[in-house]
Amino acid sequence: MKLSDRVLNRTLLARQHLLARSALSVADMCAHLVGLQAQDVPPPFIGLWSRTVDFDPEAVSAGLRDRSLARITVMRATIHLVTAADALRIAPHIQPELEKIPFRKGFQSGAMVGLDPQEVRRRGETALGDQPIPGAELRALAAREFPDRNPSAVLQTWLYQLPVLQTPPRGLWRNNARPVWSRIEPWLGAPLDDRYPLPELIIRYLSAFGPATTADIQTWSKLTGIAETIAALGARVRSYTDEHGRTLYDPADAELADPDLPAPVRYLGWYDNVFLSHRDRVRIVPEGVTAPPARYRGTQVSPILVDGRVAAIYKVFAACGRARLRIVPARTWSAAERSAVEAEGAALLRFLEPELRPSIEILAPEADLKI
Repeated sequence: MKLSDRVLNRTLLARQHLLARSALSVADMCAHLVGLQAQDVPPPFIGLWSRTVDFDPEAVSAGLRDRSLARITVMRATIHLVTAADALRIAPHIQPELEKIPFRKGFQSGAMVGLDPQEVRRRGETALGDQPIPGAELRALAAREFPDRNPSAVLQTWLYQLPVLQTPPRGLWRNNARPVWSRIEPWLGAPLDDRYPLPELIIRYLSAFGPATTADIQTWSKLTGIAETIAALGARVRSYTDEHGRTLYDPADAELADPDLPAPVRYLGWYDNVFLSHRDRVRIVPEGVTAPPARYRGTQVSPILVDGRVAAIYKVFAACGRARLRIVPARTWSAAERSAVEAEGAALLRFLEPELRPSIEILAPEADLKI
């Protein structure tokens, strides 16, 4: 059966709860999405606000404090907000790939080449210990242990080699404190679960992001051997083809969305998983559009979905008692689309900056946000 890009778009949005906000709890949404991208503090809050009904950001803060949620390095070597259970069972699958990164020639200009990985790891385990440690203190220990190496490179190596997470206050609502690191097991009070089957993780990915190709799954996870894992799933998956003849896989019991379903305007956080988790992003990012454009990467510029696909970028500037939402469309909008973008933008400002005076500025396509 051949699936159109439109079917793939609406199915992805439905499974991501971006067609209609969900009543799922924060923990259940994190579990369903297999985590939310959380390299910076605001994005998972924006992602949850866009996906859940009456989202209370304090629910995330409470989960981080009581350790039912965690900010951990997993897929694509990036920080994700996940449940404690997922931190313990996903890390064993991802960790072997993370540990390879620092000793490649391309890592920080070969800063760690020539060192014994096991010796570096041993010293890292001693440095981290069993208690949380600020990044600055860990960097100082790295400089002491390897005085002839770049301490930042040594620090980053330890953070790849050892299963670690970021502890509060980093990640709490409106708290962008510098990272404090802890090994996963002492913080969560449980051992890593290396019995969790990889096929189960792949089924969960497909349930949230599918139908998808093996290349999509690899892009999301950075794991190898995906084709063999799909084969091991047997009758638990079914296959389709896309408009380009590529094979797509999906849970056998998963439903496809009606391509005629309306898709409301949705504001996403920068680096939202929904547009980072496929090799071919055409189902949600139109040809010729990037999310966001390369010149804005690292500047907290984020995408807006209009009719289910990336159709603008935005940024909120909060200063001098004002919250300015500046928007650059990727194309010309209808009057109805413009009105919907403004209405959802006003709601976003009430969520992010309720005490500031809001303003919304829709600029011309290709205009500069003036970061």
